Parts: sequence; structure tokens; C-alpha cells
Amino acid sequence: MSAPAARAALRAAIMDAGLTAVLAFFLLLPLIGFRTVQNIRNEIVLETRWQMLFGFVAMAATGRLFYSLVIAPWRERRATQARPPAATVARLRPILARWFAPFCIGFVLVYPALSIGLAGFQGSVKWIDNFGIQILIYVMLGLGLNIVVGLAGLLDLGYVAFYAVGAYSYALLAKTFGFSFFMLLPLAGCLAAFWGILLGFPVLRLRGDYLAIVTLAFGEIIRLVLINWVDLTNGYAGISGIPRPAFFGIPFTADDDGFAATFGLEFSPLYRTIFLYYLILGLALLTAFVTIRLRRLPIGRAWEALREDEIACRSLGINTTNTKLTAFAIGAMFAGFAGSFFAARQGFISPESFTFLESATILAIVVLGGLGSQVGVAIAAIVMIGGTELLRELDALKAVFGPDFDPTQYRMLVFGFAMVAIMVWRPRGLISARAPSLFLREREAIAAGATEKGRSLREENP
Repeated sequence: MSAPAARAALRAAIMDAGLTAVLAFFLLLPLIGFRTVQNIRNEIVLETRWQMLFGFVAMAATGRLFYSLVIAPWRERRATQARPPAATVARLRPILARWFAPFCIGFVLVYPALSIGLAGFQGSVKWIDNFGIQILIYVMLGLGLNIVVGLAGLLDLGYVAFYAVGAYSYALLAKTFGFSFFMLLPLAGCLAAFWGILLGFPVLRLRGDYLAIVTLAFGEIIRLVLINWVDLTNGYAGISGIPRPAFFGIPFTADDDGFAATFGLEFSPLYRTIFLYYLILGLALLTAFVTIRLRRLPIGRAWEALREDEIACRSLGINTTNTKLTAFAIGAMFAGFAGSFFAARQGFISPESFTFLESATILAIVVLGGLGSQVGVAIAAIVMIGGTELLRELDALKAVFGPDFDPTQYRMLVFGFAMVAIMVWRPRGLISARAPSLFLREREAIAAGATEKGRSLREENP
């Protein structure tokens, strides 16, 4: 690029960044620049947060300038360059598909050991619990919702209701009858599946926006029942003292019959955390394995046919009623499993843990990861939930935005930016290509832009 062209490009990039700064200022002024607080006389007063506002404006302008000077030219150069031959891509894809899953499974198996080695025996509790266990819970929830939304194509905005049913089923039965976690785990899943069937019956003839409205209402109904049925659920106060799972009958306590004393170890809460980590890891792997097997069965192919075209699905003789009910029931069952684990892990549950925001987060994980993609769901859960937890560690940002800045309060703003970026960059999610459940001679992934045309990746890249 010549010197005059470079100066013109720099001038245009600076003007674009300035315009972005002005727009960001006026958009963020009512959201971040002003805050209402209550003073000692119980009066509502308006405070300004100019440091935080100008920090966000500077970030927006800097990001736009970086895009104009670095990313946009790189994309233009990449568009003009020759793409790698289809044969090279075809050779690399099987290698990646063969080793990616074993590498990921091996990493999550040794993750507690890596955390202990890097953060120490006491410091690893936070990384195993807040990151490992929390992410795996949402991976399991995302895989369960992926059956309903990704495979069957049924938009469900009330998925958190089944999560709540599993949690309260375990909490009430464990406290009332004293049953163990492993006895109540399948029962909680069955009860959640039963409620999934109850939701499925009224919405058999609904689709699209109407289905979303009904499922949203179902989630809110369950939450309001938990709040108002005080005799059973204790209302807003929630249920505390929920029994924790034990290791083959050995509790993780400091008593003489506890886990540490039984094996001659010094007592530490890390042992319980590691046990819960491997427990939810096993449940998540079980969910992924069952989903993969179900996709290859007739019911899985019926889900995918229902997702693509319900009228054509009926014309093939597929019972759409049973297909929808099985999708709701199986997806709800996995949510019930995750809910029972959540109750056992926390030891306390309340209706505030099962709001619509949870359903929106799980649905965002499925959509951003790619509808029908299990690997995409796992990656999206790591990015979204792990990103939320990383925001708690960014105390250095207080030097930029002020001492009152709490990064976790802006997680939904970050999620919104991430969703807009993903929808612009990859409208079908992170993993948009689909691998067919059955194939005649050779498995070929379906390109994201060719799913409605019936073309494969080979035909897209001759």
C-alpha cells in the first residue's frame, strides 16, 4: 500500500473510531453513566460514574480502531488468497475428529490434578468448584436442551422448570425419607421427565413463537408454585440442610468415620470437591453418550426429520406426537439429573436459583454452540460460564473503571456483545457443520450454508 493510501486508511479508521466513541457514549450514558442510590434520609439521588463510562467508551473506540486497521485488512487479504485444496482439508478433518475428543476427555480427567499442581492444595478448590463443576453442570444442561431445540427443533424457553423439579425432588425426598443421592438421582430424572410429558401434551400443535410463549409460561408457573406453596417448598426461604452425597457410604466430614479419617488423610474440603467434580463429569459424559446413541436410533432420526420439516415428517408416517413427547421427556430427564446434583452440591436451594435468566443462559449456550452440535455446546458453556467466573478475577479493572466497579454485574452486557458477534460472524453457531447420523458409504459433513440445499462440503469445495 502506498503512503497516501495508508494515510487515507488511517484517517478513515480514526474517524470511524471517533464515530463509534460518540455512539457508545450516548448508548451507555443512561446504562452506566448514571446510577440511582438511596441516601441516609431514604431519598433517591442520582450519581454519576464518568470514569467507568469513559472507560467503556475508550474500549469501544479502541476495538473499532483495531478492527479497521488490523482485522479488516487481514480479512480482505484472506479473501483474495487461494483456499487450501479440498484434498488437504479432507485429510486434516479425520485427524482432528479422531484426536480431538480423546484429548478433551483426557484433559477433563486430569483437570483436578493440574489445578492442584498449579494452584496448590488449598487454592485449587476455587478452580475445581467454580470453574470445573459449574461449567460441567451447564454442559449437561446444554446437552439436554440440545435434544429439544437442536435435534427436534422445538424452541423451549422454560427448560429451567425441569431443572427445578429435579432439584426440589431430591431435596424434599432426601430430607423427608433419608434416601441416598444415588437412589434419588434416577427418581428425580423420572419425575422431571413426567413433567416434560405434561408440558408436551398442551403444545403438540404449537410451533415457533407460540411454542416459545407456552414454554416460557410453564417455567414461570413452576417458579411461582415453588414460591407460593410454602408448606412444601418453604417459599422464598428455600430448603437448607440438604444431605450431601457420600463416597460409597463414607461421608466427607471431619468425624472419625469421615473420608479423610478412613483413609488416613488430613481433613480438607478439597476431597468433597474432587468427588463432586468426577460425579458431574460422569453424568455429563453419560448425557453425551446417550445423546449420540439416540441420534443413530430411529427416534433420533425422527427428531431430525421433525426439525427439518414437520409436514414431510408426517407424510413419511412418523408419529409426530410421540416424537415431540420423547424429545421433551428425555431432555427434561437430563435436566432433572443436573438439578438433583445441583441440590446435593449446594446443600441449599430456593426459587431464586431457577429464574428465566437460567433458561436464557442455557438456550444461549445451545444456540451459540450450534444447534445439534455437542462439541459446540461444550465449547459455548466453557466460554460463557467460564467467562463469567473469570470476570470475578479481574479486580485490576477497578483501576480503570473506579473502585466501585464490579465486573460480574456486566456479564449480561458481555454476553449480549458475544451473541451479536457470533450471530454476525457465524450465524449458525460455533460448530455449524452437521455430520449425518447414517450414511451409505462415506460420512460427509453438511456445510452450514447448504443444509437447505442438500449439498455436502465436498460439493461446496470442489
